[in-house]
Parts: sequence; structure tokens; C-alpha cells
Amino acid sequence: MPPSREPNRQPVPSTRRTRLRHRLAELRGPAVPPQPLDARALAALAANPGCRRRAILDGAGVNKAVLASALGSPSAFGQSQFAFMRGNAFEARVKADGGAELLRLVHEKLDAEAEPPVGGAVPDLGASGPEGRTARTALALREATAAGGWTLLDHPLLALEVAGSPAFLEPDAVVVHPDGAWTVVEIKSFPMLDGSADPAKVGAAARQSAVYVLALEQVAARLDPAPEVHHTVLLVCPKDFSNLPTASAVDVRKQCSVTRRQLERLTRVEDIADALPEGTCFSPDLPAAELTAAVESVPATYVPECLAACELAFHCRARSRAEGAVTSLGRSLRAELGALTTVTDVLSAAHGHTGDPEDPTVEALRRAAKLRMEALGTPSPAMGKGDAAPGPARGAGNGAAGHDGAAPDNEPQVPGPSRGAGNGATSHDAAAPDNEPQGSK
Repeated sequence: MPPSREPNRQPVPSTRRTRLRHRLAELRGPAVPPQPLDARALAALAANPGCRRRAILDGAGVNKAVLASALGSPSAFGQSQFAFMRGNAFEARVKADGGAELLRLVHEKLDAEAEPPVGGAVPDLGASGPEGRTARTALALREATAAGGWTLLDHPLLALEVAGSPAFLEPDAVVVHPDGAWTVVEIKSFPMLDGSADPAKVGAAARQSAVYVLALEQVAARLDPAPEVHHTVLLVCPKDFSNLPTASAVDVRKQCSVTRRQLERLTRVEDIADALPEGTCFSPDLPAAELTAAVESVPATYVPECLAACELAFHCRARSRAEGAVTSLGRSLRAELGALTTVTDVLSAAHGHTGDPEDPTVEALRRAAKLRMEALGTPSPAMGKGDAAPGPARGAGNGAAGHDGAAPDNEPQVPGPSRGAGNGATSHDAAAPDNEPQGSK
């Protein structure tokens, strides 16, 4: 009888993805469940690709709302149960009777030349776990494409790799046309009045839909031949003040291009994690001082648009203001100031203490500072006490310089040719919300 062989006790080498998954779990906290990364968060991340803090927190599945509360800067984001229930009720109405009304809207708005949908197929997409649901969705898409009829995929699950980490996305619906093309359908509860909706809300929905289109393109690329993924999505909303559905075709080619480019610029989550100090953890159960140190160990890039897109915005804004970073005043102003990255540098250059006089930025700052001093009738810090510049009485020029030169929200006064031009208050470049609470339709 041959001698029995000893079992192989050598550990099975873990794959790179498994190591990354374990590393992200350590950062999140072993007992903390991961927060899923949805399309809205991805669109916000793509709008600010230079923020490593958001990249690692989203990649690790950290609940940023809970983290912000633990840091003492609770988020203003909330979830209205009324809006949530209203959105779910409207979506159920749109998809009733096997999605007959939804398929009719797709046919009417996007594919009027195809045969009218009669009894479209609605495959079962149920499976265990996100990987199983993703595989089931890919199989259903392949079968529907080969079938040559109308098919409605209700809440399919798609996967998109972001900064080396997979993100699972769940669009409201995907419709497969008789010619095999795929269309993303986004259902929102804000109204369309006389055929048009709030541009800001439509823009936010377009950026969110663009993420789904990119994920669908990755699924289509694995098929031979690859089916067409439409870059025109269908936005379904209530008509006027009723609960009846109406729809509009939205071209998201620009949003797809911008989102793809921004996501490619993101630093890999694995690289960010490797640069963190040993033992870093973002669990909200940690002491406040230790948690703050962990968060501050990851550099952030705060801009005013973050207030509409990130739960940590108040914490990052306070830190940015304390450091005097000009990015807290907006991207446009930051771009105009060039190498001057702090408010202290800007004021020093404006008052003639530092900076190259031949630099156009420095020259513009000094000219603006001089005009401000003349308007207020106060001497420049670089002048002597008896060298006050002549000018109108104090306050005569405060229409240009603000209320006696005081910046809003206690922000430092920064003289410049375009004061406030980049404060981001009306910018639609962020993945901003459509003024609906997160989680609502």
C-alpha cells in the first residue's frame, strides 16, 4: 500500500483583487458593512477627480454621512420618506403591465420606425450576490439581443471598474430594441411642465445616465458582434402636475465623454491605500481625534460644488478655509490666480510685498487693490499713514468691493479682477443633485 501523501499546507496565494478587497475592508472597519457606490456618487467623483479622499472612501465603501457625523460636521444630505415613496409609486406605475407604457414611450421617442411593442419580454434578473446579478444581467442582454424583439430589463445590475475597484450600478431600466440596440431609461419624480423640466435636474439625470451608458458599453464590448448602445437615453417624468408619465430623449454624448475622461484620471484606489499610514481606519466607532487623523491623512480637493455632492463637504470646507486655500473660493478663481494657491499669497502679492510685478496675475491684483483702496478712501498697507489715496467717502464704492470689503460667509477678502466669479454657486459641473434627497427618485 503506497504511503499516504501529506496534504499541501502551503497557503494559496491571494490574487491582487482579493488583497485589495481585504485592504479596503480594513480601511472601512471589519464590522462595518460596505456602502454601495451608485451612479450618482460616481458622477460626483468624476466631477472632482483630484480628490483622493473621496476616491478612497467611496472605493472602500465608507458611509460618508455617518463619517461626517462622527467628525462633528454632519451632512446636510437627508432622505425624505415622502419623496422616496412618491418616486417608487411613480416608477411602479410606469412599469405596470409588463412595462407596456414604458416600451410605448421608448418606441414613440426613440425608435418610431420599429414595430410597435406588443407584449415585450421582461426576463427574471434574480441571482445571489452582486456578481451573480451582474452575470445574470449580461446573459439576459445577450439573449434579448439575439431574440430580435422588445425586451425590458427591470433594475439590471451592471459593473464598472473605477480606479481599479469594481462598482455595481443599478439603472431603473434598460430596453433592448428589435434591432438589438440597448437604451438606458431613467425615471425621475420631478415634473415636466409643458414638455420641459428644470435644466439643473435634467443635467444631473444626464450625468447619472452617462455612467450607466459607460457600464453598458463594457458589457456590449464582450459580445460578438457588439450591439449598439444608444447615447440618447429616455428620461421619464410625471406630466405637468399629474402622475401620468411623459418622456423626453436626452443626448448624453458629452456627459459620457467627460465622465469617461475624468474616471480615467482617477488615481487607482490601490495606490492611494498603499500610501496611507499603517493601521489607518475610517470606522466611525473610533475616537474623534484618531478618526480625524485618519481622514486628514488622505489629501482632499475641496471646491464649492462639493456642498451639493459630498457628505464630507462641511468638514473639508472648514479645513480648506483654515488653510486659506483659494480652491475654497471656486475653480474659476483658482485658475485665474495661477501659482498663488493661498489667500495669504494673494493678499501679499496684491499689497506689493511679494510677486513679480511683470506677472499679469500680480499686476491685475495690485491694480484691483489700488482701485479698492481709492474707492474706500483708506491707505494701502504698503503706504504710509500720510499717503492716503484720495477718493470718495468711505462706502461710496462698496458696490464693487462688497459691503465695506467684507467677504460673504466670513471668507477672506481676495482682491481680483473677477471677485466671486468662481464661487460655483450656479455651476452645474458637479454631480449635483436635482434638489431631491438622496435615495429618492
